[in-house]
Amino acid sequence: MVETIKNAWSIPELRKKILFTILMIVIFRIGSVIPVPYIDPVAMNAFMEATGGTIFGFLDTLTGGAFASATIFALSITPYINASIIMQLLTVAIPALERLAKEGVEGRKKIAKYTRYLTVLIGLLMGFAYYMVLRNQFDAVLYPNNVFVAFVIILTFTAGTAFIMWLGEQITEYGIGNGISIILFAGIISRGPAMVKSVMAMNESGQLNVLTTIILIVVAVLIVAFVVFMTNAERRIPVQYAKRVVGRKMYGGQSTHIPLKVNMSGVLPIIFASSIVSLPELIGRFLPAPEVGSFGYFVLNLISSSSWFYAVLYFLLIIFFNFFYVSIQFNPIEVANNLKKNGGFVPGIRPGKPTSDYIGKILSKVTVIGAIFLGLIAVLPIFFSRALGLNLYFGGTSLLIVVGVALDTVKQMESQMLMRHYKGFLE
Repeated sequence: MVETIKNAWSIPELRKKILFTILMIVIFRIGSVIPVPYIDPVAMNAFMEATGGTIFGFLDTLTGGAFASATIFALSITPYINASIIMQLLTVAIPALERLAKEGVEGRKKIAKYTRYLTVLIGLLMGFAYYMVLRNQFDAVLYPNNVFVAFVIILTFTAGTAFIMWLGEQITEYGIGNGISIILFAGIISRGPAMVKSVMAMNESGQLNVLTTIILIVVAVLIVAFVVFMTNAERRIPVQYAKRVVGRKMYGGQSTHIPLKVNMSGVLPIIFASSIVSLPELIGRFLPAPEVGSFGYFVLNLISSSSWFYAVLYFLLIIFFNFFYVSIQFNPIEVANNLKKNGGFVPGIRPGKPTSDYIGKILSKVTVIGAIFLGLIAVLPIFFSRALGLNLYFGGTSLLIVVGVALDTVKQMESQMLMRHYKGFLE
């Protein structure tokens, strides 16, 4: 990876793209420390420290600390991600959008425009929800508390989301990598020093000893290596193309393969599952805090993101959504028909339905492995927090995003360098 970045830096065009990407990240980080009017950042940070193991801690990690500081980028790119997921599902469910997606560049531009509108709408809804949590849970954060204050806070959050969306599009067009992913990557990585500082504070206070700290570091390195391995892992189905003569030329006869990635759905099942499983906790935060020992207090603890019930439900939902998303993304029948039309076949398997059944069987096995992998990565932080009695929130989602974005960006650099060094068949 270091060698790839070094080689890319030596190419003037790629160097300009890298510098542009860094500039956009700097602008993003500057916006992440500009506070929203009428919110007390000191009181907000105190609240986040008390609830670091809840869904709010997860949102704060994704936003690079902007959520806890109540800055203009507090919602980060989360509304855009939700809008993109919704549009992707609607494209499969609504025939008109499906036809639009198949129209090429112009169709994708229209879908991107609809995604931007939906992002602003979701940003308004999330800004309103954020304001309601501030008002109902800890009124001391707001000063004063009236309709004008609510309007300013919600509008500021939404404007920040729209600006981050624009930054991401600029990175995609003029920089390196996918802009939205790069912004998420920058936000998560920026929490690294705070996590190190938190671990050092735990060591000083006696919550952690040297042995436990070493174990945590070793486990973290092993998990990163495991995530890299599983992200690149794939099951290859061999394909042979029959020879055919067209005029005086012979086509086909070559061997290739169909790659089935173990983690085909990426981080999306975790995002889907976390959105659903955290919804009851978010709704509970809208309401006044229940009394200790009451039924509401019991339910709130049961659905808390640090409970065993939450972890089990989270794991099962990740497996379900992984199967659901893979079934939408990959169609064995369509792949088998395309192979048959182009004279391709899987050795030892008859073309048509037997081929689709064979691909579907292998896909199911690969999907099970990928689903269990995603589920374990997502719930491991919860188990560590419960076992060690610590308020840790090192999310598996964050780790998958960081590893996936890093690998994808390096691959894009390598492909662009390959195109610039390829002389072509005319020379």
